[in-house]
Amino acid sequence: MSTPPGQSRVVTDDLGAEVELPAAPLTRLVSLVPSLTEAVAATRPEALVGATDWCTHPADLDVRRVRGTKNPDRRAIESLAPELVICIQEENRELDVRRLREADIAVWVGVIESVQDALRCLRELFTVVLQWDEPDWLLDVDRLFGGEVEEVRTSVAVPIWRDPWMVVGASTYTTDLLKRAGVGNVLGGHEDRYPKVGFEEIDGAGADLVLLPDEPYVFTAEDGPEAFTRTPTRLVSGRLLTWYGPAMIEARSLLDSL
Repeated sequence: MSTPPGQSRVVTDDLGAEVELPAAPLTRLVSLVPSLTEAVAATRPEALVGATDWCTHPADLDVRRVRGTKNPDRRAIESLAPELVICIQEENRELDVRRLREADIAVWVGVIESVQDALRCLRELFTVVLQWDEPDWLLDVDRLFGGEVEEVRTSVAVPIWRDPWMVVGASTYTTDLLKRAGVGNVLGGHEDRYPKVGFEEIDGAGADLVLLPDEPYVFTAEDGPEAFTRTPTRLVSGRLLTWYGPAMIEARSLLDSL
């Protein structure tokens, strides 16, 4: 909502949009991105007043739910009178961002396609946009992933859907996260970010391991591993491969174990 003149400031989001915000640190937020919901909740949980149905971390999160990342309930968001709604280009539709702004709701959109994007975006969100102190967990994440890219020591393929099979490809946060921990994505050379591929291409790509996450497709012990005859598989948390924020600390332990 608009802030009285003289009591506001303007920040620019990752898509170049100017966002008018209160001059003081923000205290009422709605997050339409599960990973950013977790990040805010790990920092100042009292500032979070709304989140999507897909915001599952922390498990005890008790805020108003505003439907999904791709179909947010604008009326519910309006009723919460947030100072800011937080979005990510990959997660949220431009249409929803535009409709929220047309309803005079401030929306900030980040763009994340790499670990460095994630570190920059998180730091800017907390220190510039929200005007909070940089959280301790973000300092830990920077220490774990902000250094030099490690030499590749093992290789994986990462399906994200079945029937049709889709995998993690190029220019994605997940591929970069793997690379920074010394894990190569054998299908990361695909031009598309999340290409549809034939199953034989996955099983025959020469990966040391196929990682089967539980989101967005829910691979389970009964649904996924049985298809692969040439490559070992491992069920993993999709959150650790795709969520930027505190989950990156847990992700480091997972990747180091591969």
